[in-house]
Amino acid sequence: MSCLIGPHTADPCPRCADEAVRLGTPSSAADSAEVGYACDRCGHVWSRLIESDLAVCDTVRADLPDATLYATVWGLEGDRVLLRGPGGDWHRWVERWRILLY
Repeated sequence: MSCLIGPHTADPCPRCADEAVRLGTPSSAADSAEVGYACDRCGHVWSRLIESDLAVCDTVRADLPDATLYATVWGLEGDRVLLRGPGGDWHRWVERWRILLY
């Protein structure tokens, strides 16, 4: 289970359950559709698939370097997603690999 830590959302390591903010990194392989994570505490490495079946109006989480955003998908264009904030207060384009379907 994730928890809020300041402007970020922390996720647990699947092995040791250490809660930490992990932004992940996209795989360097050209044909790969994964985001990799590593636990600073136990060294465990894991990955998740990049969301490929997003649709307009899906609720998502975007893990960004400066904050974690919870938003609605407002548009899709190639490898990026247009997010709409609560009440339409803001819109922001985000790379698809940073998005988690919520």
